Amino acid sequence: MADRPVGFVGRSSTQPLPRGQAEVISEAAGPVFDALADPTRRRLLGMLGERGAASATELARELPVTRQAVVKHLGALAAAGLATSSRQGREVRYRLTPAPLSDAAAWMARVGAEWDERLAALDRHLARG
Repeated sequence: MADRPVGFVGRSSTQPLPRGQAEVISEAAGPVFDALADPTRRRLLGMLGERGAASATELARELPVTRQAVVKHLGALAAAGLATSSRQGREVRYRLTPAPLSDAAAWMARVGAEWDERLAALDRHLARG
């Protein structure tokens, strides 16, 4: 759990965050959003989610990029906390780490709820004339 972004440790996605915490969490979720911005990385995450574990060579067979490019993308996913690697003999196997996805989704839900509150207040203000 030491890998979890600051602000999410011990917090369920249904617990509201104190006002002003969205900015702190956006910094923690930023690397996740950066990693998900690339379509090849999103596809790699999907492949890892389906397989459980795979080598870069196995993953590269199904993508229009080289094995070296896949390794680079996997490194970016690992830097964002979305994948881990482990050596099994001469082979490096990669696995999906889903916790940061949940953390990013929780951050989006919190920010969405804050905007819902703001828009409802604006609607009430406009309705009063």
